Amino acid sequence: MDWYAIVFELIDMRSFSNLWYWIALAVVWSTTSHWVMGVPWDMVHRAQKFGGQAEEDLEHLVRINCNRLLYIAGMSGLWMLGLISGFLTSLAILAFWYWVEFAQAVFLLAFPMSFVGLLSLNSARIIRDTELQGEKLRRRLMRHRITTQVIGMVSIFITALWGMYQNLSLGVLGG
Repeated sequence: MDWYAIVFELIDMRSFSNLWYWIALAVVWSTTSHWVMGVPWDMVHRAQKFGGQAEEDLEHLVRINCNRLLYIAGMSGLWMLGLISGFLTSLAILAFWYWVEFAQAVFLLAFPMSFVGLLSLNSARIIRDTELQGEKLRRRLMRHRITTQVIGMVSIFITALWGMYQNLSLGVLGG
């Protein structure tokens, strides 16, 4: 038996039955809900608890990240929209027309993250246009985080259902 056969026998390389895929899914959504608009969530708590310099640091960091997001969207937004749409469409075709399991796994990670990206752009625009500060800024960041977490929960639920379906159908078929 050669080295590749041993590795592929030891580690299941199918996406939905691989423990590493589920760890990656958890890490992606955990990180996404912790970093709200590029700001770590503990910084928001610190600003609420201590105010003063912590509040000022939060406002500056949010302003910097909002301006950065909106600048990138303004300069290359249409190109990015086209490339991301093409990438997601290609993944969807590979995943659900040609039935490539790896493409299904990547699509179920990437597609919901595109909604988080759009949510971030919307929040950045609202924060910049209304010049939110203090409590109103923290409430906006909280709303953004809760919406991100809801998207993540729905995404994980759908991914888990699809993964169970794939594992059961491939297990029954002997695939």
